[in-house]
Amino acid sequence: MLFRLAFALVALTVLLVDPIDAVSQGMLSNVDLNSSEMSMAEMTRAEVEALLKAAPQDPAGQRSADLQGKRLSNLDLSGLDFSGSNLRLVKFNRTNLKGARFDHAILNQAWLIDADLTGASLVNASLLGTQMQRAKLGGADLNGARVTADLSGASLTGARLTGADLSADMRNQSMGLMRGVLKSADLRNADLSGARLSRADLEFAQLQNANLANCDLKQADLAGADLSNANLAGADFTGTDLASALLPSAAALEKASNLDKALNLNLARRHP
Repeated sequence: MLFRLAFALVALTVLLVDPIDAVSQGMLSNVDLNSSEMSMAEMTRAEVEALLKAAPQDPAGQRSADLQGKRLSNLDLSGLDFSGSNLRLVKFNRTNLKGARFDHAILNQAWLIDADLTGASLVNASLLGTQMQRAKLGGADLNGARVTADLSGASLTGARLTGADLSADMRNQSMGLMRGVLKSADLRNADLSGARLSRADLEFAQLQNANLANCDLKQADLAGADLSNANLAGADFTGTDLASALLPSAAALEKASNLDKALNLNLARRHP
């Protein structure tokens, strides 16, 4: 009894300290995206630029601004350099971030729903628990990024995710399984070579002509995904769910690794 009471008090403390932690993946229906908190900005573009310019520099000359928790939705912040900045919990909903730089930035638990990050650079960025549903990331660079974000319905055509880590965080499951969620995402022509997608959710994702060479797909959900003409050389399909997935040619499949250990392979469709 005392143990259960102590556990409840710890859980309540977590919610009080950081209520956004309670908004786990799949709970977006409980959030009013039209509320002032989620749709309005408390700063202008000029004020954001000034804050970035005034941020302290490290020995290498890199400025690292602290914008944690700021409301910056519906702004035009295209082309700005947020590299190395603390952007945890920032609201960027429907914000124009075309060509912006977020290299090494912390975007944990940030909100980028319907944001436009076309051509943006997020190299080695941290995107833990980030909400990015329907975001536009065409041609974006996420090389080496750590991503347990919800990218359901997002557009990542031609995006670069080489060496990115979208695998499930098996050490921190107090608020549910945190992993890269790419349900119905558009990943056509994307480069995911060497990416870690273990246990990631790619259900119904569009992966036509995508490069999945040497990709870790162990226990990932690819049910209903379209893998037409995808490069699967060295991709590990151990425990991967392929129910109703559209697979590439037999020649491409021969280059995959552990395809015989995939789940529901008999229910997958074969590309002509």
